[in-house]
Amino acid sequence: MDFLKEYLEFLNFERGLSPLTRENYARDIAQLIKLTDSTALNTLQTQHIRRFIASLHSKGLGGKSIARMLSSWRGFFDFLVNRKGFSNNPVIGLRAPKSPKTLPQALSIEQAVKLVDIGDDDILGIRDHAILELFYSSGLRLSEVVNLNIDALDFSEGTVQVTGKGNKTRIVPMGSHAMEAIQKWLKSRSTIPINYPAEKAVFIGLQGRRISARNIQYRIKEWSIKQGINSSVHPHMLRHSFATHVLQSSGDLRAVQEMLGHANISTTQVYTHLDFQHLSKTYDAAHPRAKKK
Repeated sequence: MDFLKEYLEFLNFERGLSPLTRENYARDIAQLIKLTDSTALNTLQTQHIRRFIASLHSKGLGGKSIARMLSSWRGFFDFLVNRKGFSNNPVIGLRAPKSPKTLPQALSIEQAVKLVDIGDDDILGIRDHAILELFYSSGLRLSEVVNLNIDALDFSEGTVQVTGKGNKTRIVPMGSHAMEAIQKWLKSRSTIPINYPAEKAVFIGLQGRRISARNIQYRIKEWSIKQGINSSVHPHMLRHSFATHVLQSSGDLRAVQEMLGHANISTTQVYTHLDFQHLSKTYDAAHPRAKKK
C-alpha cells in the first residue's frame, strides 16, 4: 500500500491543508522513506530516527529544518498508528538539535520607502510598484500575494482578504499608497488580453496568467538593485520590515500578530528583539553616556 499517498489524501480531505503545506509534508516524508533504505516503516524504532536526525544534521541541515521534518514524520506515524495498525510512533519525544537564534532581516524605514517608491510608468513597472506597496503596506507572505484574487480587494474599507497558512483567512488593512498603486495597476491590467476567462488573479504577466512566486522574487531583487538598496532584498524582508516598523510606531504586538496571521504570539515576539536593537542604536547615537571611550 502507498501509505504516503493515503496520508496526503487524509491531509487534503480530512484536515483541509493547503496544497503548499501538503507539498512540504510530502517532501519531508519522502526524505524519511529515503533514509529508511530497505527497512520497513512498521519496524522503525526511536534509535533509527535518532540516527536519521544525526545524518541530516551532519550534512548541514539546520535545527529548524529538522524540527519541521520531525513534526511531519510525527504526524505521519500518528496516522499509521491510528489508521493502519502500527504499534508505535518512533518520533514521539524526539527533538531537533538547537540552532543558533537568528533575527529576521529588515530594511530601515528609509530603505523600505526608497524601494517601494518606484516611478516607472511601463506596464510591468506599474504592476511591480503595486506589488511592492502591498508587501510593505500589509505584511503579506509571498504565497498570499501570488494567490490574491481581485474579489479579495475592498477599496471602500481599505482592506484585503488573504488566505494564509493552514487555509486560515484574515482581513488586513491596505495603506493609501498601496490602494492607489493597485488601482492604477488594475487599469493597466485591463489592457492585457486575458486568454484564461477564469483568471481572477490581481497580479498577472503579459501573457494574462497569474504571476509566479519566482517571478516576483526576481523582480524585487531587480528593483532593489535599481533603487540602490545595499541588501539582497527578498519578499519576506518586506514582511519583516512591515512588522518591525509597525511595532516601532505602535508597540502593539497583538495587532502585529493579527495582521501577520501568526497562530502564536511567540512567533511575533521575534520583532520585539528587532525593535530593541533599533532602540539600542538610537540610545547609542543619542545618549552622551552611551558611547565607550
